[in-house]
Amino acid sequence: MDYVVRAVRAEEWERAKEIRLAALRDPVASIAFLETFEQALAKPDVFWQERTAGAAEGTHNRQFVAEAPDGQWAGTVSVLVERPAGEPGFGEAAEVDQAHLVGVFVRPEHRGSGVVDALFREAVDWAWSLAGPPLQRVRLYVHEANARAEASYRRIGFVPTGQTLPMQGDPASLELEFEIQRPT
Repeated sequence: MDYVVRAVRAEEWERAKEIRLAALRDPVASIAFLETFEQALAKPDVFWQERTAGAAEGTHNRQFVAEAPDGQWAGTVSVLVERPAGEPGFGEAAEVDQAHLVGVFVRPEHRGSGVVDALFREAVDWAWSLAGPPLQRVRLYVHEANARAEASYRRIGFVPTGQTLPMQGDPASLELEFEIQRPT
């Protein structure tokens, strides 16, 4: 694989915005993301600047990108650190120190090339490397109808926990929680 996987840099906010908008135009965006293209497009530049700066700093979250040989960002994933004493995470307050993977996207022309595997390796390795109480697990949620994403996550080593949440905006659909436990 000729991709470079790395954390975003604060000054790359326009590229971070562009890949997020591309993700939100994907045919499965309605079941993969909790915001719409129109919502993201309406956000001011300062939002993208602050979001990217925070993800570059990497204290409580970090965004990783896979950069193709031609410089295009082929994919991205973000990691949110969730601690029991902190703000509630997605769903409910964290019961253990954990990381939550969100915003997973690989451009269609780069799918099947190992990009998602490399992004997840980097994201999970970063989560395990954090100072402070060690994170006990890395989790993510996938819509019950997103079979392609679920298959990728299982192949990478994520397993279902049995926990579910109703899909925001469509409570008849479920988000399924998957996790990787910290190696002992």
